[in-house]
Amino acid sequence: MPDLAPTPSVLFVCVHNAGRSQMAAAFLTHLAGDHVQVRSAGSAPADTVNPAVVAAMAESGIDISAEIPKVLTVEAVQSSDVVITMGCGDTCPVFPGKRYLDWQLPDPAGQGVAAVRPIRDEIERRVRNLLTEITQTT
Repeated sequence: MPDLAPTPSVLFVCVHNAGRSQMAAAFLTHLAGDHVQVRSAGSAPADTVNPAVVAAMAESGIDISAEIPKVLTVEAVQSSDVVITMGCGDTCPVFPGKRYLDWQLPDPAGQGVAAVRPIRDEIERRVRNLLTEITQTT
């Protein structure tokens, strides 16, 4: 019986864990199911997920209304294979042996749903590409 490849794990990080990282985690969870372990966190988490982000994701058929911003921990980074930062700057801890990507994306904070849609669509495109990469290498 061949060994099963370990499930890859991805951590999405932004400052408030209320917009970009929540959308990315939701898309990856939606597309990958239990084939990828998905986490998101923020270096300075907000109290709630941005309502315009929740509305924009609902338009894509993904409900993130129950999500709560989470604080970034060293353990979350250490237990992830891929860490994707979205504007958290130098506050994200860096560990050897991890794959880091920095996605430069506009911050949806304070924006309406119309401004969030193109950010959402770009995140979905990048998540689909990421999923293709990580499932080909495992």
